[in-house]
Amino acid sequence: MKLAVVGATGLVGQEILNVISERNLEFSQLYLVASPRSIGQEITFKDSVYQVIGMDEAVSLKPDVAIFSAGGSTSLEWAPKFAQAGTIVIDNSSAWRMNPKHKLIVPEINASVLRIDDRIIANPNCSTIQMVLALAPLHEKYGLKRLVISTYQSVTGTGKDAVDQLMQERSGKESTNNAYPYKIDLNVLPHIDVFQDNAYTKEEMKMVNETHKILQDDSIGITATAVRIPVMGGHSESINIEFHQEYDLDEVTALLADTPGIVVEDDIENLKYPMPINAHGRDEVFVGRLRRDESQPRSLNMWVVADNLRKGAATNAVQIAEYMVAHYLVY
Repeated sequence: MKLAVVGATGLVGQEILNVISERNLEFSQLYLVASPRSIGQEITFKDSVYQVIGMDEAVSLKPDVAIFSAGGSTSLEWAPKFAQAGTIVIDNSSAWRMNPKHKLIVPEINASVLRIDDRIIANPNCSTIQMVLALAPLHEKYGLKRLVISTYQSVTGTGKDAVDQLMQERSGKESTNNAYPYKIDLNVLPHIDVFQDNAYTKEEMKMVNETHKILQDDSIGITATAVRIPVMGGHSESINIEFHQEYDLDEVTALLADTPGIVVEDDIENLKYPMPINAHGRDEVFVGRLRRDESQPRSLNMWVVADNLRKGAATNAVQIAEYMVAHYLVY
């Protein structure tokens, strides 16, 4: 298999390479692709040195699979060119997620809908992936009626400039290339992505729209507030769920514990609950603080944490590649 990683020099691109190595995704040729300013840069991977190439050259090499993490505008321009060359494109940006012609995939939930002619496959937003992985088994059992979500998201979700800004501020240095309009260290920003006409941010509306598409149910009421906090290692989410059916709390815990990719950490007597510092570098989604909402019937509170660069981006994309290779690519 000829494999391309587009955006290989970025935070997610580097994590994609880590995941490819860890999961032993086999390839005969690896092409590391980036913007013109990075062409010629050398990257060492699995004891081999690769030179970064540009988009035109990568398309001409006709990779079998290309995992994109290079931004929406780049994907809109180049993903169709790779697809036309016969490449299966797995895209991490928001460019194709809500396009009805393209599938939005969390492999544990809906990989079975993929077909051989899916040439551009969308990877959901990081905050959506971890949430729907925990919600899917509960929706199937009890039916989701309404979700009220508050997120606490790592600076790594914004990229290298955001990480640099936080670390420079923390060390007392002047930040010269700020990713945020305000200081992030010792602060909280209730603002992720751009504000929309309805006063919600694009990040908040991604969680609404992508959840509807992945779970194939537009009737679920969803409202979200997305917040950036000065941590690295993962995103955290407080989710209040109202079900159509009554539930049993022990059954909810058992359902989640039996769900592939979920780890239940819910032992308040021993102060064990999910935290981003423990999720860092892990592929699992951690769920805890499971408790009944005593203010209204059929409602549950839940705390969900995952490494946004791993399951929230790189690992999910590589899992999609693994599925397509296993089912539709024969060498």
